[in-house]
Amino acid sequence: MENNTDNIPIDKALLAAIDLGSNSFRLEIGRLDSGHIQRVEYLKEAVRQGGDLDEEHNLSPESIERGLRCLARFGERLQGFDTSHVRAVATQTLREANNREVFIKLAKKALGFDVEVISGVEEARLIYQGVSRFLPQSNDRRLVIDIGGRSTEFILGEGFTSHHTASLHVGSVAWSQKHFGTGELTEKAFTRAEIAAESIFDTLGHQYSNKHWDIAYGASGTVGAIADVLAQYGRPVDTITKEGLYWLREELLRAKHTDKIRLLGLKEDRKPVIAGGLSIMMGVLDALNIETLNVAKGALRHGLLYDMLARDNEMVDLRNASVQRLARKFDVDETHAETIAEVAEKLFEKVSKDIQFADGEQQAHARKLRWAGLLHEIGCIVSPIDAHIHGAYILEHTEPAGFSQSELHCLSLLILGHRGKLKRLEADFSDRIFVMQLLCLRLAVILCHARQTPNLRGFQLNYINNTVRLTLPESWPAKYPQSYYLLDEETLAWQKINWQFEVDIL
Repeated sequence: MENNTDNIPIDKALLAAIDLGSNSFRLEIGRLDSGHIQRVEYLKEAVRQGGDLDEEHNLSPESIERGLRCLARFGERLQGFDTSHVRAVATQTLREANNREVFIKLAKKALGFDVEVISGVEEARLIYQGVSRFLPQSNDRRLVIDIGGRSTEFILGEGFTSHHTASLHVGSVAWSQKHFGTGELTEKAFTRAEIAAESIFDTLGHQYSNKHWDIAYGASGTVGAIADVLAQYGRPVDTITKEGLYWLREELLRAKHTDKIRLLGLKEDRKPVIAGGLSIMMGVLDALNIETLNVAKGALRHGLLYDMLARDNEMVDLRNASVQRLARKFDVDETHAETIAEVAEKLFEKVSKDIQFADGEQQAHARKLRWAGLLHEIGCIVSPIDAHIHGAYILEHTEPAGFSQSELHCLSLLILGHRGKLKRLEADFSDRIFVMQLLCLRLAVILCHARQTPNLRGFQLNYINNTVRLTLPESWPAKYPQSYYLLDEETLAWQKINWQFEVDIL
């Protein structure tokens, strides 16, 4: 892939989504046009990381290298893009990989942008976001199925809204390895693969039965690959039926080995995983009594693009609604939480003047700090004394819509560290942005200890190297002796982790 981006101005209306799938990595670049996103460019590479998890669930060095080379090529194309206009997400393979953090750090360097690992539920939500944008608007109750490399997502929804989501650990790459690992295509292997897949799908229960949807859609790689083959042999375009699947099964059995598959419409990179994908597809149709599966054009990457539009508009950012639901669910004192969030944001704004941020970056970090402030007391419902510990646990073990796993981990660390000893916090204290967020949240909690809104007039907060200095008006210590004492104690806490927090009087 050859791109020359030197001296070429970047269209600020462009958005880019990268899907690090188990079988392929995909880059979709789109331009916002009257509320819709028009494709500008699409790149796909078969990286097949899903087939390279070893017995200890680590990515092999070879698969890491393949992924990094692909991301470096994508990164060259994305030079000049605003960070807020690019999202890269990884799915089931990296959810499973024990050495994912090693890859994520290298991936960020190769791509030039952060890579997020998202949960299966979040993946399903984003898939529906993408699929629904390409479907005719109707009142139909929809079932959307996406068979990926190592997981299959199920979504029930109407219009642009998903109501129920599920993610099961069965995918075309994993199933092909498990049941067709030698490449041989036999009746026995197909039967075992189909029964095994159907037994997993039976765990969905009655919620996804055909009583709860009017029309079923299939999305993404496996579905598209099978539909393309069937269309080449006279079946209706963008339609998959049981009859078509049985015909394809017989064709694969006739080939006897993946190396000998000769089917019109089937790309080379799909041949090693088509048997596993077909087995899963047959299991899905049998388990859910689907007669006809319609092929949808949208996918996870399209959902990412539209989700970025929502994130640009804070009023409709789904993460805000998720935070509000969590706060209500755990009976948070909303007035106090709002005060903490506002004070933390104001302090972060003051210290941000000494930090060089890319366009939109400061606002994104401030928004994350605000969410931490709104949720810092969710653990109180379990124990007011250890609220920070319980709150962090809750965040790490919930899957609120709109958040990546890395975002939730950061929020849980902020909540865990909003009080108590810093040296016990297993965090990266070389990350100055995280340190500034944590300090601002801790200061907000101190300044609002009486559960009243403090007067920040005359406050200054400055950062240089590893030192943060809070400057207070001359009359402030005498007027608020308890708060001043707590600030003095805070200076000692930061010294123990090689950061300096100082309090000066103006």
